[in-house]
Amino acid sequence: MPVIVGPTAVGKTALAVALARHWPIVVISADSRQVYRGLDLGTGKPSSNERVRVPHEGLDMVQPGERYSAGRFARDAVEWLRQAQMNERRPVVVGGTGLYIRALADGLFREPPLDPDRRRKLQRWAAGEPSLARWATRLDPRYTGGGRQRAARAVEVALLTGQSLSWWQRAARAEGVMRPVYLRLTLPRAVLYRRIAERVTAWLAAGWVDQVQAVLRGGVAAGAPGLDAVGYREIVRNLQGDLPADDLPAAITASTRRYAKRQETWFRHQLGDEAVITLDASESPDTLALRFIHHWDTTYV
Repeated sequence: MPVIVGPTAVGKTALAVALARHWPIVVISADSRQVYRGLDLGTGKPSSNERVRVPHEGLDMVQPGERYSAGRFARDAVEWLRQAQMNERRPVVVGGTGLYIRALADGLFREPPLDPDRRRKLQRWAAGEPSLARWATRLDPRYTGGGRQRAARAVEVALLTGQSLSWWQRAARAEGVMRPVYLRLTLPRAVLYRRIAERVTAWLAAGWVDQVQAVLRGGVAAGAPGLDAVGYREIVRNLQGDLPADDLPAAITASTRRYAKRQETWFRHQLGDEAVITLDASESPDTLALRFIHHWDTTYV
C-alpha cells in the first residue's frame, strides 16, 4: 500500500491529488491535527475542491478538546481500508504523524491478556527508570527507539507476553493489515522553509487568528487537544496577551520549522525495514506521480 510521508508543507496532499488522476484512490489522512473539526487553517487540510475530487478519510473526526490517539486512528483505519477495497479504490495513506503511521503499520496485533498487577508494577518501575531505552533494546533487539512511552511499551510487552513487541508486529503484518511502501518526500531545507513561511503568511491573512478565537469562545480550553498544535499554541499566546501580534508570524514560522525538522528526522530513521522510495518534491506533483506509478508498476505489479 502506498504511504506518502514527509514534513509539513512538502507537498503530500498535492501528490495524492496528482495520483488520483491516474488511479481510483481514497486518501487516508494520517495527521494528528487534521482530525479536529473547525481547525482548518493551520492544519494543511485538503481544500473543499480537493476533497470533492478525491475521497478522504480521517478528517474532522473529533471536536477540539477531545483526544484522538494513534491506537484509535489505527482501529478506524482498518475499517477505511476495508471500505476502500469494497469500493474498488486503492487506499493511499498520506500524513506527517509518524505515530499514526507506525500504529497502522506495526501496532495492530492482539496481545494475550496482561496480568494487571504485574503491568502496574512495571509501569511504576518504567516511570523512574533512567535506562529504559537500553532495557527495551535488550528485550527486543529490533527496537529502534521512539521515546520513553514506546520504550516502556516494548519492555512491558516482552516481559508480560514472553515475545518481543517486534515479534507481535511481524505477526500482524503477516495477517495482511497493511504492507506499506513508503514514498518519502524531501525538499532542500531553504525551499521547505520558504514554503512554510509563505503558508503561515497566507493562513494568517485568511483569518487563522479569528478561527482560534472562535474555538476558544466555544468553550475549548487553551492548550486542549487540537489547540496544543504548532501554530495554534502561538496564536493562543497572542490572544492571551503573551505574544505581540507583530511577532506572531515569525514565532509560528520558527516553531513550524522545528516541527518539520523533527518530522524529517523521524521519517529518516523510523520507517523500519519496509520499502522506502525517496523523491525530491521540487518537481511538480504530476511528475512525481508518474515517477511513482512507473516504479510501482515495474516493482509491485
